[in-house]
Amino acid sequence: MKKVTIIDYGVGNLLSVKRGLEYCDADVKIVSDREEILNAERIVLPGVGAFANAMKALEDNHLKDVILQKATSNTPLLAICLGMQMLLDESEEFGLTTGLKLIPGKVKKIPSITVNGVNQKIPHIGWNELIPANSLTTWNHPMFAYVHPNESVYFVHSFMAIPENTNHRIADCMYGGYLISGVIGFNNIIGCQFHPEKSADVGLRILKEFLNL
Repeated sequence: MKKVTIIDYGVGNLLSVKRGLEYCDADVKIVSDREEILNAERIVLPGVGAFANAMKALEDNHLKDVILQKATSNTPLLAICLGMQMLLDESEEFGLTTGLKLIPGKVKKIPSITVNGVNQKIPHIGWNELIPANSLTTWNHPMFAYVHPNESVYFVHSFMAIPENTNHRIADCMYGGYLISGVIGFNNIIGCQFHPEKSADVGLRILKEFLNL
């Protein structure tokens, strides 16, 4: 049975992520202890709410350096929603806040006007289709081996991740005529802007492949 450690730093929908992974036959622990995280086989960094509050929570719980150590030691790391945004250098949400700097790039607000000049709802909430990034026809990451392009997953976010290197974009979605990063990744690090644990069968397929990394 594959073991997964979900990082508990007071920010994130932990139980639904745990249930989703357990459905995929994982042995899941929710922990905030540094040593347990350092010994983890795979780690999940969830996140909801404001970027600055989440980064402060990581630092207050003395977990930022542990995550960096695991991420740079080839441990599979899955970051979800706000957790994905925290992988980048910085966010413009409520002023400029430094992130984990694991993937170069910035987090910016989703435009409130579509490319056609029409007001659009922010946050972006609901089901949206995933498409391979960089005009590819297939995914460039094994976690999506059993996901078909244009299958839908569940999003809830007002800000979007913009990696500096387009090769770090794995999947996008379209909102208001804009391509928004749905999945980013680099080596052992992967981030999903959507919630796989809330994305029905598609999300479970993604979580299952995370266990095979």
